[in-house]
Amino acid sequence: MMGVMRLSVLKALVMCIACGASAWVVTNSTDTLSAPSNVTDIGSALKHHLDSANIPKTRRRRYISQDDMIAILDYHNKVRGKVFPPASNMEYMVWDENLAKSAEAWAATCIWEHGPQYLLRFLGQNLSVRTGRYRSILQLVKPWYDEVNDYVFPYPRDCNPRCPLKCYGPMCTHYTQMVWATSNRIGCAVNTCHNMNVWGSVWRRATYLVCNYSPKGNWIGDAPYKVGVPCSACPPSYGGSCSNNMCFPGVTSNYLYWFK
Repeated sequence: MMGVMRLSVLKALVMCIACGASAWVVTNSTDTLSAPSNVTDIGSALKHHLDSANIPKTRRRRYISQDDMIAILDYHNKVRGKVFPPASNMEYMVWDENLAKSAEAWAATCIWEHGPQYLLRFLGQNLSVRTGRYRSILQLVKPWYDEVNDYVFPYPRDCNPRCPLKCYGPMCTHYTQMVWATSNRIGCAVNTCHNMNVWGSVWRRATYLVCNYSPKGNWIGDAPYKVGVPCSACPPSYGGSCSNNMCFPGVTSNYLYWFK
């Protein structure tokens, strides 16, 4: 997030190696060629992950504040409602506590890679890390959106979904996950990590953001959304409700009750 920038892996690596007053890197989990025909219950997978995660059951604060949570959610919905060309089936995104807890478990590891692997069969995941001065959670989220500068709907022409591990060039999969029409739930966690290894360079103090998405998006070969008159192709479950160019649910989110 730091203004509108064209993100490439080469730039990210230069920033990472420099490790000056401020640097950030982002990465996205896209390694599935097509959507699975049978998907195991995601609730069971999340429950197993949370039960096995080594997270203190009590702490003074969560790994994300309510202000950060609202900022992330509102930013995603702002981006989703203004896609171009316009989307006919874009669903309003809501906060999901279980996704947030799974993100918290992974952020606590301070490992700069996607995971846990078995959970990624069911979830999409965007990662971002920053070192140096830190003012706003959106500094970690906006670089995902900035990839729109390298993206041409419906399929990326210059963006390789296999990047950044196997090539050098721009990425688009953070952006496409943000605007994947059917990925209507998000949960994130932010953690301060010390001596974090980011692509071979040790950052003494890093701010690490993990966002998990469900249902999983970024299926290679599929467009992130359908083009058309906004809300003209909403799933029947929305009952025809539309808000800010998005299919709008009866219950917008559970985030207002999460911190009670």
